[in-house]
Amino acid sequence: MQYRKHAIKVVSVAFCLLVIFIWTPVSAKGVYKTNSQFLQESFPGQEVPPTQTLWLTGEIKDGIKEILGHNYVKLRVKYWRDKNSTAWVLEEIGKERPITAGFFIDQGKLKKTEVLAFRESRGWEIKHPFFTRQFIGAGLNVKNKLDRNIDGITGATLSVSAMTRLSQMALYLHQHVTAQ
Repeated sequence: MQYRKHAIKVVSVAFCLLVIFIWTPVSAKGVYKTNSQFLQESFPGQEVPPTQTLWLTGEIKDGIKEILGHNYVKLRVKYWRDKNSTAWVLEEIGKERPITAGFFIDQGKLKKTEVLAFRESRGWEIKHPFFTRQFIGAGLNVKNKLDRNIDGITGATLSVSAMTRLSQMALYLHQHVTAQ
């Protein structure tokens, strides 16, 4: 009888732990911040600048393809600009599903990088500040690569790669629109 009570307790605890570990990655999916929230935080103390549209054609399209390794899925992207600052909300596939990220760039350097929505079952750790802080102050080198290394996260290689490529794309697009 004593053995049976102990066995039930052990099985119950094991089941609870299993549910917690299985539920955690699933619950990590979702929208963490809306585009509006990201934009308001990016342009504090002022009205968010009007939305502008950049058509992805010609040289821009080719540059993005070189950065991403494939054509970007959209024909145009929206952005917000105030003098030498721009904000971008971009998407890239992690493993199978899109990751939506926001980038705020000032004077050609990333000032803010955030995961706005994550839809994969793995790799969600990229949403945490310990990862996104690495991008602050990053710019592009002459090969349109980040001018610094980004540390990966075990089990989130594809998500890390997607965020790195998106940050390069945002910086590339920033260079294009601020050069005009």
